Amino acid sequence: MNAVLAALKKEYPSAKYYLNVSSPLELLVGVILSAQCTDEVVNRCIATLFKKYKAANDYVAAPVSDLEKDISSITFFRNKAKAIQGACRVLLEKHGGKVPSTMEDLLELPGIGRKSANVILINGFDKIVGIVVDTHVIRVAYRLGWTKNKDAEKIEQDLMKLLPKDEWKRITYLLKDHGKAVCKAPVPFCSQCVVSRWCPKQGVNKAKYLKVAVEFAQK
Repeated sequence: MNAVLAALKKEYPSAKYYLNVSSPLELLVGVILSAQCTDEVVNRCIATLFKKYKAANDYVAAPVSDLEKDISSITFFRNKAKAIQGACRVLLEKHGGKVPSTMEDLLELPGIGRKSANVILINGFDKIVGIVVDTHVIRVAYRLGWTKNKDAEKIEQDLMKLLPKDEWKRITYLLKDHGKAVCKAPVPFCSQCVVSRWCPKQGVNKAKYLKVAVEFAQK
């Protein structure tokens, strides 16, 4: 594990959170928008969205049709508009318009699950009580043999037991960068992987990844 961490840190020295936000409220909205949507699309959307909506009350006061239009480039934008307004309404009713800084309170907000709550706590308040487990983390952690589970919350628990707490924040972005660049779905580029020598390639179809390696070498 230590060798894998060292190699990933060397390969991805700039690994960090990927949304361009500057406050806990922007982070909350960005997290809701990012579900099943690429970081690039979300960042393009919020670049203009945050100029129009500055506070929780702005989202609640806006007609939902306006908010839907403003985020229409995002997948499932209608459901997400409702979730954003619902979350901001709770902020106004229970938290003085501010984003709360505990897991318990965050999980009461519409559109926020444990993964999203971890993102907000870590990147909005520098509070680390868990590990953010997204699709890349699920895939790469499984292939590395760090977990035998496929459920995100069980994987989080496995990683929390395996990794020292001072690695919990960065591990998500290291695995995410590696998953996007090399350890892709459905077939990883194992011949180009900096941690291949330590990786058991759990669940990887070896015939397929060998075929990909040959095709890559012939380019």
